[in-house]
Amino acid sequence: MTISILAYDAETGTYGGAATTGSLCVGGWVLRGDAESGLSASQGSLPSTLWGTQVLERMRAGRPAAEAVSGVVDADAGRAHRQLAALDPKGGTGHFTGASSIPAAGARQAPSVVVTGNLLSGDDVLEACLDGYRKAHGNMAERLVAALEAAASAGGDSRGLLSAALLVVSRSAPPLSLRVDYSETPLQDLTDLHRRATSGAYGEWARLVPTLDEPERAMPYSETVTPAG
Repeated sequence: MTISILAYDAETGTYGGAATTGSLCVGGWVLRGDAESGLSASQGSLPSTLWGTQVLERMRAGRPAAEAVSGVVDADAGRAHRQLAALDPKGGTGHFTGASSIPAAGARQAPSVVVTGNLLSGDDVLEACLDGYRKAHGNMAERLVAALEAAASAGGDSRGLLSAALLVVSRSAPPLSLRVDYSETPLQDLTDLHRRATSGAYGEWARLVPTLDEPERAMPYSETVTPAG
């Protein structure tokens, strides 16, 4: 199973994506994006990382997500083996599931959120992921992880899960890109990694670096903060 979710929170101006799969390195394959272009999730039995980048370029140029997805997909003769989801900077969504995607495969969407998956135990996994996000509380990252956990609880994949990833971006904060590339418990490990990345000395330091809204920020860190760069 590869299942991904992309979402936008208009109140905070935050974009987020999360993915998990029964194979390795899901974050490097699936998730792409930034607060000026939107987000993409490219997956499938023969996923195209090119799709993920190309749809972002189209959205950054002003095309809505659905139009951007169609433009990328229609030009690829191998599209039957791939899936693509996109979230544009205004919160619009678009998605494509190729005809040769391994079932159960498909997508679900609601305002400012889109879920895609393939090799699922059933279509109800898609519904569970979407409902898990919409019912969850907390910040964007916490809601996205809750969505993946709901998908896994709904049946997921008989292979189990081996990797998970999270990408959260906004104009007012540095990007948060977390990957668990191999683990017997990737969602648990992703939750723990998120906690470590947003608290303590590392979390304090991360709140001082430049952002899109404040690109020249150079606030000095205290002696108790350990820089990452």
